[in-house]
Amino acid sequence: MSVIRKSYTVEFKTKVVREILREEKTLSQIASEYGTHTNVISRWRDQALAALPGAFSDQLANAQAAKEAAWEKEREELYAEIGKLSTQLAWLKKNVVTCLSRDERVALVDRTHGELSLSAQTQLLGLNRTSLYYQPVPPSEEEILLKHRIDKLYTDHPYYGSRRITEQLKREGLEVNRKAVMRHMHEMGLAVYPGPNLSKRAHRATICPYLLTNVTASYPNHVWGLDITYIRLRQGWL
Repeated sequence: MSVIRKSYTVEFKTKVVREILREEKTLSQIASEYGTHTNVISRWRDQALAALPGAFSDQLANAQAAKEAAWEKEREELYAEIGKLSTQLAWLKKNVVTCLSRDERVALVDRTHGELSLSAQTQLLGLNRTSLYYQPVPPSEEEILLKHRIDKLYTDHPYYGSRRITEQLKREGLEVNRKAVMRHMHEMGLAVYPGPNLSKRAHRATICPYLLTNVTASYPNHVWGLDITYIRLRQGWL
């Protein structure tokens, strides 16, 4: 959003300079009275004193007026350009956030850019700057071994809940409580409690079709079933 600067008329400047030249009040008092700044009225005074030698010369007055008119025109053009660029920037930011995913916007961040700071880039791309500094922490070796053991117990005894798995782990010498076991089982997708009631209205769209309808398993390896809820890896799991 562009900032509009105050514009003062020649009559107003002349009135203020006359008040300064009377030397009846200080610059601060005059600036407070006329709603301006001391630096501004000081500059007006210096301009008036510098123009006194040519005050009776029409040529110098016309030249000064033409120069001020050129400055005013240039300032108006600059403000118009600033407003135009501000509008274009707002439009670009809105469309970048709407059309690009977060990963695509993160890929556009240039950490080595010398003129555009990381904070400015994240603001233009609609990103949270603090999220760019986050480094994911890999699971510990103890957590991996514990989850592998929970998966083995659940595979061998699918009717075991978090309580029985916790007791079994404690008998094996592992110090773990039931809350931790429940959290690990939830992350691994191992649940022995009833799921949501899919017979409710408007839930049919989320049910995958049953591919074995009217199919009878009549010979070995005719039908295979696989549970891929938890897949063990050497450095973690899927």
